[in-house]
Amino acid sequence: MAAAEGTGWDKISATALAIAAVAAIVTGSFFNQKARRLASRIRELEASLAAALEKSASERRGRTRAQQALRNALTQQSSDGSKQAAASGYPMAPIGTVRSCFSTRNGTPRQPLLVPLARACLVLDPGRVPKEALEGLAEYSHCWILYVFHLNTDLDKLWREPSRSKFKAKVRVPRLKGGKMGVLATRSPHRPCPIGLTVAKVEALDGQALLLSGVDLVDGTPVLDIKPYLPYSDSIQGATVPNWVKADSMLAVASVSFSPDFSSSLSSCWMQVAKQSLYASQDEFQDLIKELLSWDIRSLSQLNHPHNVSMENGSHDVARGLEGIGGEESCQTLTEKPASSSLGDVIYHLVVEEIDISYRIDDSSNIVVEKAASVFSNDRSSCHYYNYTMWKNKLRIQDRSATNHQRVEMQEGR
Repeated sequence: MAAAEGTGWDKISATALAIAAVAAIVTGSFFNQKARRLASRIRELEASLAAALEKSASERRGRTRAQQALRNALTQQSSDGSKQAAASGYPMAPIGTVRSCFSTRNGTPRQPLLVPLARACLVLDPGRVPKEALEGLAEYSHCWILYVFHLNTDLDKLWREPSRSKFKAKVRVPRLKGGKMGVLATRSPHRPCPIGLTVAKVEALDGQALLLSGVDLVDGTPVLDIKPYLPYSDSIQGATVPNWVKADSMLAVASVSFSPDFSSSLSSCWMQVAKQSLYASQDEFQDLIKELLSWDIRSLSQLNHPHNVSMENGSHDVARGLEGIGGEESCQTLTEKPASSSLGDVIYHLVVEEIDISYRIDDSSNIVVEKAASVFSNDRSSCHYYNYTMWKNKLRIQDRSATNHQRVEMQEGR
């Protein structure tokens, strides 16, 4: 009897243990499933966060994205023969590209011919335009250039969703100290159709390349057309403009000087860029800097909210993508610092020929250029194969021809 009872308890204990084991397995399985669900949710949140960060970074790279969207749109329009494409736009595509001394929009002159030393090389696309198309253009002193404002950040909306582009009818004008004016009464790049018109001096011609000066074009600008400048029809006697357009003095600075350390810092940078530059020497390049800064190149935002921004040294993408950058240390990552209490304490930057020029400006509009830092990249060297060395012989020939022409005119005048 006792043995039977022991056997019964043993069975009960075994059953309890089995039930406990099953419960443990079920519980463990439940927690494992919950843990897996939590892990999966964490992965989803991490992926969502990564996507959000990537989207934010993509928006910061808006200029590059806008340029790509523009090229895609132009390609689609030129290849699509449907009535819908014909109704929405004309099949235009760039015939060439500008290789300019200006790496960023900031510092590019607001109008042409304001900076005579500002040079650019316009290279035609051999697949679209044969070199014979430029024959005779070198006999003109100046030419008109029609181009695309390819660095605008609103191109994608204008091309793909024009009804939702929220186009602004009025823009703020620097000469009006931020006052607004109808966009079609200004030279603002943000237009219903982002096409620019500029005039430049024709310096020399070589095959499918054209050397220009006095330009207000940023590097990489797509060119739609070139037309000769005709004084008898393009220069209108008695033409009038509003008074606010005549106010040149408000954009001029009082003086431009260079710090004692500037020359040595520029020498170090010049060694890296000289072979790709459109300038004959370091001294000529320094003359360009002085011409550029003789006009206040700061944007309205910089004038109203002066602040320091530092830039990572050697980052070609950062230098190319920023407008109105400034910074105290060129070797730091891009970070915004609190606004300074004095305008003279704010450091601004100008990127020209892949050289970052830092300068200060005081309340009396006196500028001191402090130092130069290289942001040169191999990307640029492959694009800038039309450098000063390539052009100098042609420029000398042109100078001799101009001198001979003047001599003949003087003799005829006698």
